[in-house]
Amino acid sequence: MLSKIVIFACLAGSALPFLHGQAVYTAGKRFDIQAGGTFVLTRSDYGTQDFKGAGVYSTIDFRRHLGIELDFRQAGGPLNTYERNYEAGLRYVLHYNRAAPYAKLMIGRGVFNFPPYPNDPSGLASANLAYNMYAFGGGADYSLKPYLNLRADFEYQDWGSDPYLLTTGISPMVFSVGAAWHFR
Repeated sequence: MLSKIVIFACLAGSALPFLHGQAVYTAGKRFDIQAGGTFVLTRSDYGTQDFKGAGVYSTIDFRRHLGIELDFRQAGGPLNTYERNYEAGLRYVLHYNRAAPYAKLMIGRGVFNFPPYPNDPSGLASANLAYNMYAFGGGADYSLKPYLNLRADFEYQDWGSDPYLLTTGISPMVFSVGAAWHFR
């Protein structure tokens, strides 16, 4: 009888590792995805104007601290003057409870539309100019609910040089706040 108890105990003990069904990390998600919208304030270096507008963004984090971000923004001022940009790039995220501060490096395309100069002897018409650009910045996402994130973001953009507009090129600073749906 004692030998049967010992054999049963050995068999039960050897089966224990197989009884922890979810102990190994298998039920996780591959990507952390969010998509949302923002209100945008752009400090342009075209004159002294601040442009206001809106934007949409999406992030896909494929590692705990590393992911990509896609942005589209348009901010405008008086007389049909606006800055529009399309960007994609890498972001590095840290996680502190509900806050997720991040840094990002983006590349993209910027479009600048401006009206003709008043009393311009050259007759320069309204222009819609496109630039290759890069940007770097950062911000933080805050998890208000498991499915809702709030965001505050800053970006410094460099649109390169333009001999017709400015000798130094366009380099706006973009501030944005918004909210995103966090896909679980």
